[in-house]
Amino acid sequence: MGQSAVGNPASQNKRARALDALASVLPMSSADRYAEVLTDADVATLKHLADAGMGANTLRALASDLAYLEAWSHAATGRPLPWSADRELVLKFIAHHLWDPDQKAVDPTHGMPDDVIEELWDRKILKIRGPHAPKTVSRRLSNWSTLHQWKGVEGPFDDPGIKKAVRLAMKASGREPQRKSRKPVTRDVLKRLLATCAGTKAIDLRDRAILLIAFAAGGRRRSEVASLRHSQISIAEPIKLRPADPASPTVPCVRIALGRTKTTTAGQGAFVFAAGPAALALHEWMQFAEITTGPVFPEVRKDGSIGATPLTPQSINLILKKRCRLAGLDPADFSSHGLRSGFMTQAGRDGIPLVDAMRQSAHKSVQQAAGYYDEQEHAQSKSVRIFT
Repeated sequence: MGQSAVGNPASQNKRARALDALASVLPMSSADRYAEVLTDADVATLKHLADAGMGANTLRALASDLAYLEAWSHAATGRPLPWSADRELVLKFIAHHLWDPDQKAVDPTHGMPDDVIEELWDRKILKIRGPHAPKTVSRRLSNWSTLHQWKGVEGPFDDPGIKKAVRLAMKASGREPQRKSRKPVTRDVLKRLLATCAGTKAIDLRDRAILLIAFAAGGRRRSEVASLRHSQISIAEPIKLRPADPASPTVPCVRIALGRTKTTTAGQGAFVFAAGPAALALHEWMQFAEITTGPVFPEVRKDGSIGATPLTPQSINLILKKRCRLAGLDPADFSSHGLRSGFMTQAGRDGIPLVDAMRQSAHKSVQQAAGYYDEQEHAQSKSVRIFT
């Protein structure tokens, strides 16, 4: 059968040791699972990508999807993932993950076979028994294609039949697209969150700066906030509240170099600004914590002392949910991505041109950015009230 994706205990231990070298990138809570399902060649590929400078978040997503694909291939075909994959295997993957629950109720052969579901479920690989989110399937197909390119082998992912199958399967799928955050953190919500961290303790000053910078600097992603370093921040000229008025009062402003993000590379020199309360909160926190180098947002210990370890992206999400709970909001309705969607939604409400909002948010796709102007704004538009 060739190299097994599961392997024997000795092989798993060898892969676990190899994965230790990626501990700074991959979540070690998943190391045992990765060692169980990834092949030696998979681990070597991931190490090569890390050595080549691939971003930590991109590599984490790639590793997670590769582990899932290996586990699925073993459950669905009894073999490790082949390189390269043929057209039939990719079509099988699509059929197993994008399907109609109503059709499966009358035709058990529709969608992912029950024995494949049970194997993946028992191994805690599968988190839902129904069809997968179209975005998840698209991402896994994209990463599968990327891995083919890195391995220097041809894949069938540009095949017109594959693309058509994806489109048709997405239309037939019973899964509605799920928002990363059920509700956007708009200005009114943000004010409620800020009211919970109005104190002078270290954790209040830090969390206040996190919330304001994440929102005001264009709805920064949690990974960008967590990885923000002192070297990325510089003082900018104060800005006028009313640019056309020579006598307008000014507010402080900081310039934030974005470095490597989901849509930019460090070499592109992308940057954004944060002004007013956000700049003041950041300055107050950095002065209090005596941050002159390294991470801007380190851990605050239970005793109130400030550590040197930077927060993780997951910590940013937990901070937001904690502040939601303290503000009397349901944490389940919000996630850190709500700060990004909230910035764009608020920009739409305030009549800010989309191109200006995109310059601050660093969105590359007009279609994606426009989507953040949110269905709530659509519901309030004149077109909805055309016959009321």
